[in-house]
Amino acid sequence: MELDERKTRILQAIIKNYLDTGEPVGSRTISKYGDINLSSATIRNEMADLEEMGYIIQPHTSSGRIPTDKGYRFYVDSVLAAKDREVEVIREEFLEKTDRIEAVLEKMAKVLATTTNYTSLVTANKRGKNSIKFIQLSEVDTHQMLMVVVLEGNRVKNEIIDTVMELDKESVLKCNLILNTYIQGLSLDEISLSIVNNMKNQAGELDELIAVILDSLSRLLSQEEETRIYTSGTTNILKYPELNENGRASELLYTFEEKQQLTNIINDKFSPEDNRGIQVYIGSETLVDSMKDCSVVTATYEMEEGVYGKVGIVGPKRMDYEKVVGALQNLMSSLDDIFKKDK
Repeated sequence: MELDERKTRILQAIIKNYLDTGEPVGSRTISKYGDINLSSATIRNEMADLEEMGYIIQPHTSSGRIPTDKGYRFYVDSVLAAKDREVEVIREEFLEKTDRIEAVLEKMAKVLATTTNYTSLVTANKRGKNSIKFIQLSEVDTHQMLMVVVLEGNRVKNEIIDTVMELDKESVLKCNLILNTYIQGLSLDEISLSIVNNMKNQAGELDELIAVILDSLSRLLSQEEETRIYTSGTTNILKYPELNENGRASELLYTFEEKQQLTNIINDKFSPEDNRGIQVYIGSETLVDSMKDCSVVTATYEMEEGVYGKVGIVGPKRMDYEKVVGALQNLMSSLDDIFKKDK
């Protein structure tokens, strides 16, 4: 059965009041809403229908009603269809571009947590292939060099390489030229055996050194497959009584600290390939037991073609969905300004 206009207005009033107070909502409270203009008896009848339809429940005898997951879902879908809400603090924080992607992600998490008063999570950007923009080798001493690798999306990786052969500036310079000539713009999977052989032939007596460098590069890029998650505002969980009862807060805090379940969520349920818009997961929809009393709102960000990650807000099911959705929409817009304005 579809909700008619009267039931819709009553359900929205119940949810908004519950979001504000965290207390069950009665018919007398709803009758005071100026746009409803119905008697308490009529409202009670409509609330009974909404309860029978699964949108609200009565947690205790003689108490008011609170939304169910189905009720929240109806409300969230209404919010997602509504107009964008401005959250200027996000735009102000991000319009100054930073060279290190990691710094952007950390700032992103902090700003979202501060803006929404909930807990935020941001995944480090991933891509289908880790294309190499540039490699810089620098001599540390006669048997050590520093390798700095710049990947697409301006991700910077570095590693100290130990060598058996004695190094000098000329040999390091030659290796720099060979590496950037042959593998610039390629991913690890695209560095074929024939390319490696050509590099070794070009290197001549430095062929073993090139082999050592490529082994280190392979290890370094393989580590990129591991999803990293930045979180902020985890103690905001303690502000909401329904998340702080019977050890629930400690379970949630452990989930954010341990991060394995968050990694599973990001890689599976919230896969960027499946959904690129804003997504809302209510209660059991998260598939994480410690989050059964939470809602999670996520968005996918894309810094350039193929470079993406996930941003999420975690809070109680009575979270301010309009504020959260607006914050994420404005964040996506701000990131477009930062990372795509030069295209």
